[in-house]
Amino acid sequence: MKLRVLLIPITAAILVSTDAVAQSSVTIYGIIDQGLNYTNNAQSIDSSGKRVGRALYSTSSTVMAGNQFGLRGLEDLGGGYKAIFTLESGMDVGTGKLQEGGTFFGRQAFVGLSAPYGTLTLGRQYDSVVDFLRPLTAAASGGGGTYTSHGNDIDNFANTYRTNNAVKLTSAPYHGFVVSGMYSFGGVAGSTSRNSIYSFGASFAQGPIKVGAAYLKVHNPNQSFFGNNQLSSTTANNLGATTGVQGNPVYGGFASASTYQVIGAGAQYGNSTFAVGANYSNIRFGGLGDPASGTLSLTNPFGYSGTAVFNSYATYARYYVTPAIAVTGAYDFLTGGAVNGKPPAHYNQFNAAVHYLLSKRTDIYCLGTYVMAGGTDSTGQQAVASVLTVTPSDSARQLILRVGIMHFF
Repeated sequence: MKLRVLLIPITAAILVSTDAVAQSSVTIYGIIDQGLNYTNNAQSIDSSGKRVGRALYSTSSTVMAGNQFGLRGLEDLGGGYKAIFTLESGMDVGTGKLQEGGTFFGRQAFVGLSAPYGTLTLGRQYDSVVDFLRPLTAAASGGGGTYTSHGNDIDNFANTYRTNNAVKLTSAPYHGFVVSGMYSFGGVAGSTSRNSIYSFGASFAQGPIKVGAAYLKVHNPNQSFFGNNQLSSTTANNLGATTGVQGNPVYGGFASASTYQVIGAGAQYGNSTFAVGANYSNIRFGGLGDPASGTLSLTNPFGYSGTAVFNSYATYARYYVTPAIAVTGAYDFLTGGAVNGKPPAHYNQFNAAVHYLLSKRTDIYCLGTYVMAGGTDSTGQQAVASVLTVTPSDSARQLILRVGIMHFF
């Protein structure tokens, strides 16, 4: 009798535990991308301290896709409601170091609720430009990776930058339509606008057609957007070095902007075998010379004022020759950056890649990128070729070749 009394609560506990497990899940997932690169001209400093261009052989991560290790959780609350969370880190396979400026969950870190009519999330998240326009780019749908980003990812179409302290509301799909809005609190006492970020966007998908549009507005971008990682500086230029071996000559000279704005749109037509798409973005660095950007001698060494405007026009295509072999191509033309009498710069970027799918999870690929630059860049010098994650050229031309392997788990 005593044994039966003991077994009743034990059995009940097991049943409750089993039911909870059946309605909850945590998924471990990730991507590992590593490859060998050849760059025909990369900036370096010679023995006399002069900047020169030399051929560079190297390995690197996060080119075809962002290296990541993540946890995704879901708990079914009943009635179509779910509690959700995502924690996602980026890492460099070659060194084991954290990416995203040393931030542990630098790619994503949010918690929220999913309901029949939409989803509410809070934390470090993607903005609406990433949510609605990245799927309509060569970086994502065109199989070209980060080398296809527009001018060192000047418009964030390639998802280089995340948003901290963000609240996002996204609708459930309705006849192919999805809308979303996001707001990031600046967290500055006495000011609701300083360091704040907001964005909104919409998309429509029906059969082979996908279209999207988005808007992003960032206040004090050197601090709140480009500089929101663990190792970022509150005083220096977080967009990239503009002297010595440069980090970002395309727009690194505009770190003193009071506001950063992106307006973009894109469209794609295709299916699982073939796809072709195009996108456009208008980028504005407004209020240059803002003291709130940091130490002006570091964020605005060229003494700019006013607004620098860029426009990007891109197209791409992807075709599966066989179920295991895909070929891709992309082109982007970026122009702008004229300010205070400084002429604009322009960049023609060509990309091509071949993918061989060993399985659904493993992809071996070869890709090539060629950039031609002209005009005057953000540093006030003759524009040089510059590609995201690659050391800029010391001339107006740069060729990059890569062989890599990518694995999903």
